[in-house]
Amino acid sequence: MEQSDNFWFVELRKSGINRTNERNNVMDDNQRMKIRNFGYLNQGALKGQILFTGSSLMEMFPVCEIARSQGIEQVIYNRGVSGLNTDEFLENIDTLLLDLEPSKIFINIGTNDITKERFGDQWMSHLMDNICRIMEIIKFRIPDVEIFIMAFYPANLHLPWQTEQSIQWMKLRTPENLTLCNHRLKEIAEKYGCRYLDCNEALVDEHGEQKSEYAIDGVHMYANGYLNVFKSLKPYL
Repeated sequence: MEQSDNFWFVELRKSGINRTNERNNVMDDNQRMKIRNFGYLNQGALKGQILFTGSSLMEMFPVCEIARSQGIEQVIYNRGVSGLNTDEFLENIDTLLLDLEPSKIFINIGTNDITKERFGDQWMSHLMDNICRIMEIIKFRIPDVEIFIMAFYPANLHLPWQTEQSIQWMKLRTPENLTLCNHRLKEIAEKYGCRYLDCNEALVDEHGEQKSEYAIDGVHMYANGYLNVFKSLKPYL
């Protein structure tokens, strides 16, 4: 592991990816600041555009820059906030989604619910019940919107630079659990007349885990990983 890679992993953990708050399900000041700032930005945002929203896996997706660099002219907004779970997303759904009245929504939310520390063995049912609630709210408030439910990205529990702490908070993000989650997400997409979008083919290794060349900490990815994600979803923009 090169020192520069280790530096970025440490910095990510220090700034904005707060594992204590994810475990305790408490929003921190940084998250509240981001959501408040999005509220101000929404006041001048254009309606009927493309929205990407969710948690850190969406916040860290440089979709706007990638799209512009590839000559895409559509207006794209990113309202991802690191560390949010589905309860917190629902509490802030107006700012993070509804206020923009988008024509297309790409949503990736729920990986921070993959923990037994709050919901025990019921974490899956809680997660999927909340995804259904999100879909129902969107369908009621913006009935004509096109919704893309994005598959959860693969994780990697076997990176040499991981710490015991990092392995602990992501220990349930096994290929088996993520595959089960994605199967349920696909069923929800079909139930609500949405599109299920799996952009994972280029991201997984022979073990079904996130390729190490894309991995920051085993969950979050560098931009080279997101370039592959964008390639998969570009036809749907």
